Amino acid sequence: MEISVLREGVADYRAQNNRISNMERSGELIRIRRGLYVADPRLSNQEISRELIANNLYGPSYVSFESALSYHGLIPERVNAVSSATIRRAKSYTTPLGLFEFVTVPRDYFHIGIEQIIVENQYAFLIASPEKAICDLIITTSGLRFQSVKAAREYLLYDMRISIDEHENWDDEIFAQCSEHSRKRREINFLRKVIQNG
Repeated sequence: MEISVLREGVADYRAQNNRISNMERSGELIRIRRGLYVADPRLSNQEISRELIANNLYGPSYVSFESALSYHGLIPERVNAVSSATIRRAKSYTTPLGLFEFVTVPRDYFHIGIEQIIVENQYAFLIASPEKAICDLIITTSGLRFQSVKAAREYLLYDMRISIDEHENWDDEIFAQCSEHSRKRREINFLRKVIQNG
């Protein structure tokens, strides 16, 4: 929660900052960064959403890369760091809840393929669609070049460990828009052919 929201809850206390500090020391609050706190899940009985925290930690941003692919169930392992795309400069935060990384993508490309996930009508966060997460990885990985459709297929299957058949409804329009607004147009178009051919 942002500190302005938190202060409403402690409005009766004269020394609000002292009260917040005391709550942090007692473990009731976990400080993510200055001005951003979450309630200890053991006390609130609510699971902490690292995706929601990422959105609020540095923005505008949306969860992407391996973090989004893991969330969508397209790669086999859980990812420890939460990686997001942003139009601002790259940044990372080490917090009590783990590492949060933010990678810069082009401004006119940023808005493509973002989904809003609403969790139990309690909160919502922004995350890349599977298509956008793959494109984000391609355009931000230095030195990554595909010379053929075969190379794109091998990247998906062996480097990313993504089975094309695991996700039935690939949205080619997202790939097309990412290709149009990216310097790695050729690589994304090779990837499109892999998806189209199954």
